[in-house]
Amino acid sequence: MRDSRLLRKRRMIYMTALLLGIASIVIVGVITMRDTGSRGGSANGKYNGHGGTFKNPLIDMDTPDPSVVYKDGYYYMTFTHNGTDVMVMKSRTLDFKQAQKKVVWYPPIDTMYSANLWAPEIQYIRGKWYIYFAADDGQNENHRMYALEAVGDDPFGEYEFKGQITDETNKWAIDGLVMEHEEQLYFVWSGWEGNENIRQNTYIAPMSDPLTISGPRVLLSTPDLDWEMAGGPPYIQEGQAILYREGRVFIVYSGAGSWTPFYSLGLLTLKEGGNPLQPEDWQRSAEPLLTMDEEAGVYGPGHNSFVKSPDGTEDWIVYHGTTSATDGWNNRKARAQRISWNEQGLPEFGKPLSLETAIPLPAGSGVYQAKYAQRDEERIRFGSISASGQTEVPLLVHYRNETEHSRSLEAWVNETLASTLELPVTEPGEIGYAYGRVRLEAGVNELVLRSNDEEEQSKIIEAIQAIEITRYEAETASSGLRDAVGADPSASGEGVMKLKNEQGSSASFRSIIVPHSGEYRLILGISNPGDGEQTVQLKVNGSKETRLTIPSTGRNVFTEVVFEGKLHRGDNEITITEASGDLSLDYMDIIAN
Repeated sequence: MRDSRLLRKRRMIYMTALLLGIASIVIVGVITMRDTGSRGGSANGKYNGHGGTFKNPLIDMDTPDPSVVYKDGYYYMTFTHNGTDVMVMKSRTLDFKQAQKKVVWYPPIDTMYSANLWAPEIQYIRGKWYIYFAADDGQNENHRMYALEAVGDDPFGEYEFKGQITDETNKWAIDGLVMEHEEQLYFVWSGWEGNENIRQNTYIAPMSDPLTISGPRVLLSTPDLDWEMAGGPPYIQEGQAILYREGRVFIVYSGAGSWTPFYSLGLLTLKEGGNPLQPEDWQRSAEPLLTMDEEAGVYGPGHNSFVKSPDGTEDWIVYHGTTSATDGWNNRKARAQRISWNEQGLPEFGKPLSLETAIPLPAGSGVYQAKYAQRDEERIRFGSISASGQTEVPLLVHYRNETEHSRSLEAWVNETLASTLELPVTEPGEIGYAYGRVRLEAGVNELVLRSNDEEEQSKIIEAIQAIEITRYEAETASSGLRDAVGADPSASGEGVMKLKNEQGSSASFRSIIVPHSGEYRLILGISNPGDGEQTVQLKVNGSKETRLTIPSTGRNVFTEVVFEGKLHRGDNEITITEASGDLSLDYMDIIAN
């Protein structure tokens, strides 16, 4: 909790005119701010996004064996999709709840790879996209590894089947993927020594290119530790994933029966300067790095992948887990948490996090960089901005304006003018920030920035650095009660936070980051289905509470209540407590005052 700050203004604004179930507040004008100094909570001392939190699972559908890559402003995930095809999901954030989904490949019938498609791995290797997957003809003993290659540069586009990936033994193989170390490619997979399902071992082989194994397979490790043998026979090492850091390479594998709650993650570490094809150069950790936690309600955490934060400063693990010791292969959903590193340079995963835990988003999340957008001299296009329903959201534009006069910028959403922003002059090397509000439609939106000044168009477009949607969904906040998140089809995100007249009922928004200390508007989207007014208390960074009044709205109808107060650079925390009756909190928007 930060030091208490005196709030200089307190005001509540209500409007009763309803539009599509939302009582909207008209925000007049655009507020601009400048970033002139460093702040806490970012890797490089600069403003690095508005922060916020998310909760596991990453998406509310079965996503066993998740494989995640981040590139050019998007996360891409593939997973075992019923064993029938290869699906890819595309998301602006590591939270995939509003991701775009697409089946990128269906297997032909009556082939050796028509059935039981398991654990696809999406990888970007030497300038091309690949998906490696295991499949068979309906008989498990015929599982082998195969590869798809993207036809173009889009991992969300068309793929071409490239055939089997195999060594000279052509034995049973699953969970294969490519490891690159010191400019050499290797294939790593889980396989049988012979033709019987006794043990799944970890194998490695050299590759001449991403589609060709060029040497004999080498046995790196076999499941003979007590924890790896739980639930067997057969005894399991599978789900191999590659983790890189500062020139070192690690293989994280899943051990124990995948159908049991004992499924856990183990570690193989290549010694510095070691040869990946020499088993003696790999050290296996005796204990698992991530295992079930009954207190957190996480069982069978395993079959993971690794991905960087958007700004490249953090390492994250994505894995699947279940919520019951008896789930078996059911209810396996993708989850994520940040990796830490110990003094020996080894990864530490900690305990798996419960579904109630609000997790700070990866560093740089929510910043849509202009360098990844489509631009020409007249406009810059930011696509794939998702909304679960029609809603008005805050827009924050990062820009530079090192001229002698202010510039004007138009924001268009789906070819409709949504807002006009002024970009005041900035000092050399300084980033400016301009706030506005725009209306999004349900589904996927395209936001276009452009100027109506023909002489200055190209300079204005060149000045845009990034945009953000500075909304914090209430269902991702922390609560003092269990089961406080509820579904609501009228909500702007995936649900609401229920506030009740009970001890411990609260919504705490953490990791709230703004570009500059100053006065801000906190806009709460909230529903009061009762007949009369209700109240809540709002507290900023431990300051004195302010009582807010929420008018009656009717069921599944949301009004907006505005609080004005001071936020500081670095992490802020806004807490809402002491509801006088039953309320549903949908979101909190932040705009500079």
